[in-house]
Amino acid sequence: MASLDALLIFLFSTLLVTIVSSETPCRNFKSIISFGDSIADTGNLVGLSNRNNLPVTAFSPYGETYFHHPTGRSCDGRIIMDFIAEFVGLPYVPPYFGSKNGNFDKGVNFAVAGATALESSFLMKRGIHPHTNVSLGVQLKSFKKSLPNICGSPSDCRDMIGNALILMGEIGGNDYNFPFFERKPIKEVKELVPFVIATISSSITELIGMGGKTFLVPGEFPIGCSVVYLTLYQTSNKEEYDPLTGCLKWLNKFGEYHSQQLKTELNRLRKLNPHVNIIYADYYNALLRLFKEPAKFGFMDRPLHACCGIGGPYNFNFTRKCGSVGVESCKDPSKYVGWDGVHMTEAAYKWIADGILKGPYAIPPFGRSCLRSEIENKDSLDKQFTLAQACVKL
Repeated sequence: MASLDALLIFLFSTLLVTIVSSETPCRNFKSIISFGDSIADTGNLVGLSNRNNLPVTAFSPYGETYFHHPTGRSCDGRIIMDFIAEFVGLPYVPPYFGSKNGNFDKGVNFAVAGATALESSFLMKRGIHPHTNVSLGVQLKSFKKSLPNICGSPSDCRDMIGNALILMGEIGGNDYNFPFFERKPIKEVKELVPFVIATISSSITELIGMGGKTFLVPGEFPIGCSVVYLTLYQTSNKEEYDPLTGCLKWLNKFGEYHSQQLKTELNRLRKLNPHVNIIYADYYNALLRLFKEPAKFGFMDRPLHACCGIGGPYNFNFTRKCGSVGVESCKDPSKYVGWDGVHMTEAAYKWIADGILKGPYAIPPFGRSCLRSEIENKDSLDKQFTLAQACVKL
């Protein structure tokens, strides 16, 4: 009897250690639900577009590195969300818009290139002209409307949302891009930040009410390193540039400001919802390190030029963008951080994803998002172990 008791202890202890110390602790997610803009779009803008007026992402050389054909991603290959899907053991997340008879059992993506957090009507009242009306609110409405087809009954849908990793963005960048592109004063753009943060927060809160338990919420990028901004705001005043990276300091400070406000709001949400995992993804520093030490990550020195583009000091032209006739990409995109002047290369996105998934650019660390389920499994095992002991004693 004693040997049977010892055997049970060994078996349950081994099972517990296996669960808690799993090499891939986040494989408990059953799907990915995504909202956002071009940073997360896997084909939605193409799906929403007129066949005779497709966006540049529908044309070569987009997708050339990995998929070997355009997929609607604003990249030469995989984007951050693709690497997240690989990490948690799920398929690449399919776009919702334009998909006919799509299979969304393992994930669904509502992110649309050009999307804003704020409603287009709100921005237009302030003299800002967005490129699409598919705001975060519109995406969320589309998600709610799609639920009966994706998961069936309300209880099944609540389980689905609860077992999903929900990517809330990147979103908000275009709320700032459009006024900055129109050269509006930074004071006016900064006034939008509280509204953007509040919109992101309310969307998270709504999804929590629908059963959401794990959220990955990215901050802003160091936009002062973006080719489009370096071209638009080019100046002979060397004081405007960071001597280490060549990036525009004032724009990077704006990115830091948004990210700090977002972190503060996420802390508030965590206190209100202690049962929910809300992870801040520090896109800002995960990307900035590539500009600070490019050689360390396999990029060329001073990697501020776009891989795919034409003309200008940064290989970028507003009227002849990547995907246009006669505009070619570089021979080796893996040596470039910037892809098309606005978005990054697959190589850069992989480093950003690694920084989020493996640390140190996620708060709290991404692996902890599975801690709750590990604890629940441990509690369950403890109960089974106690029961087994009782049976042995009988």
